[in-house]
Amino acid sequence: MKAVVYEGNGKLALEERPVPKLQETTDAIIRVTLTTICSSDIHIKHGAVPKAVPGTILGHEFVGVVEETGGAVRRFKKGDRVAVNVETFCGECFFCKRGYVNNCTDPHGGWAMGCRIDGGQAEYVRVPFADNGLTAIPDGVSDEAALFTGDLLSTGYWGASIAEIRPGDTAAVIGAGPTGLCCMMCARLYRPARIIAIDVDDSRLGLAAGQNLADVTLNPLRDDVEKEVRRLTEGRGADAVLEAAGGRDTFQMAWRIARPNAVAAIIAMYEEPQTLPLPDMYGKNLIFKTGGVDAANCGRIMELIAQGKLDARCLITHRTTLDRIMEAYDVFEHKKDHVIKIAVKVS
Repeated sequence: MKAVVYEGNGKLALEERPVPKLQETTDAIIRVTLTTICSSDIHIKHGAVPKAVPGTILGHEFVGVVEETGGAVRRFKKGDRVAVNVETFCGECFFCKRGYVNNCTDPHGGWAMGCRIDGGQAEYVRVPFADNGLTAIPDGVSDEAALFTGDLLSTGYWGASIAEIRPGDTAAVIGAGPTGLCCMMCARLYRPARIIAIDVDDSRLGLAAGQNLADVTLNPLRDDVEKEVRRLTEGRGADAVLEAAGGRDTFQMAWRIARPNAVAAIIAMYEEPQTLPLPDMYGKNLIFKTGGVDAANCGRIMELIAQGKLDARCLITHRTTLDRIMEAYDVFEHKKDHVIKIAVKVS
């Protein structure tokens, strides 16, 4: 089968690999129908994910059809259409039982797929703990509508939840890329009075405004973001800040635009260490929440997709096939042609 492999030292390649086989009774083999490229794949390519293992097939955001299940799999059978969770988790350890599935203590727990074990930028993939890591796709939901369930929408859903957004709040989202846009979509579920989108790319801000994901858009290249956020909030600052950009200065922006006693949810993955200047923020009494997504709500997200309350298909700006995925990597990594997300048809 064809698969995208991380070879280490900044190199990716489309290679021929054997079709995976069941290894545990809790496994399932999935025939991938649609996959995509994530910013995390680019981080892996550039060596910014220390846990990533060279020789691993990339891909942690995809949908497909169940081909085979282990004897212990109870919730799924051959022929079921499924979305695959970005995280594999046992469901039984201390962290899993509390919903912190990113911290699953199983050797293959947390973000393993496409990082430490083979992922879904391939024709077939083995999914450990299939009963936990698969979500059934209802008949009325297309592959494209379901594609972002296990990662991007899970990240947005998690980010909005930890930001503690309340009805009537002002929520500021730094970054209008795929993650930030999904944060905006999910923030809407909490009925804030205003969502502010902040990005240096006007085309992305235009998408946020055009899809009614943001009420106000700010571009730091021409706007004084801190001044504008304060103007919009009677001088206080944002009630909740979701930092989804991971840029050189965006962490500092996050705490500066937050009002005293606000929550700053740090959702981005950084390639460089960040500084927490405690003397400068003394008295703001901020709450910082950080970490990788806990993708424990895929079932609820799929329900919201089926109900029309979450629809991330607007993120798909490009479409291609697996045999041309390396061209898609070039487009995605270098942000060509106003790309947001690329849907890669596999079968």
